Amino acid sequence: MNENIWQSAGLALLDPAPGGGLRVTPSFLKAYLARPELAPVADSCAAERTLHQSLLADPERPVDEAELAALADQDAAENYRLWLGFRDRLLARPSLEAAYLGLVRDADSRVPPLFSAQLVHVILRRLLDGETDGFIWRAAELLFRSQKVSITEGGILVADEETVEQAAASGGFGSLGALLVQAGTAPRTVELDVINEANAASYGERSERFDMVLDVAFTRPGLDALSRVLERWVRHFLDVRVRIQPVQTISDERWSWHVGLDAEATAILNAMWHGVDVPQADLARILSLFRLEFLDPAAMLERVAGRPVYLAMAMDSEKRLRLKPQNLLTGLPLRQEMAS
Repeated sequence: MNENIWQSAGLALLDPAPGGGLRVTPSFLKAYLARPELAPVADSCAAERTLHQSLLADPERPVDEAELAALADQDAAENYRLWLGFRDRLLARPSLEAAYLGLVRDADSRVPPLFSAQLVHVILRRLLDGETDGFIWRAAELLFRSQKVSITEGGILVADEETVEQAAASGGFGSLGALLVQAGTAPRTVELDVINEANAASYGERSERFDMVLDVAFTRPGLDALSRVLERWVRHFLDVRVRIQPVQTISDERWSWHVGLDAEATAILNAMWHGVDVPQADLARILSLFRLEFLDPAAMLERVAGRPVYLAMAMDSEKRLRLKPQNLLTGLPLRQEMAS
């Protein structure tokens, strides 16, 4: 099923790293140079074109500030500064995973969210290699692609935000649909398929379209699949086994630790933890709660060893869900030696 899944992630451009993980290659770095943020345009100056060509020839070569200052377009120069800083951090680590972990643990990191999401994309592609469950693959999209949320009777449906916006702009008919919208003619509504037991096997052939909707309501397969992905994410990076199960409420008088899976959930959980009276409108934005347990409590901080960790994910006021998978890697109560 998964031979052609997420080819855009760039897994084929990476090599196995000694000791496990993925090793950065010149081909992987060159792929970034093809992005519109870095690729020259018609009015790019000669210095920018020269810099770009030299990096295509040797994407690991040093670039000094004088070369960047010589660019006529200082927005382009800043894009290069950000990418070069990102590149140097990738090259400084033995694996892509080690580089990602270093980035998310560095509060002063200037890496654009787009670059972080791309790392999550390719790391998940390797992590899920061999997986045959379409629900698992679709749930994993939540870790690197923003979702739009629709609350229905008995369901919490999440759809890829970019796909939804494209469909809304064109009615699903590409450039023709866009022209119809501009002309004031509304094309027919495009219905995205909700992934279910009957069509889950088709995920592989349509994975690059990001056009399947996932139901993450309590007891639904989508929420269970997300739990399994998060378990594997933690084990891959931290070498710690955890069990994650969805729960409907947090009714724990000894609630000792929590992690928000996104900025919205973090703010809400923190307020609840501090005894703040959270407005009902904010509570209603919580989509799911989870209970995380360490299979080996000895891996935890001694003061909370054996206690569950509660997780939450929430949509924002625009009904957007943006998971931050790094929160699970930086926010769990690990013993110091385990966290290093």
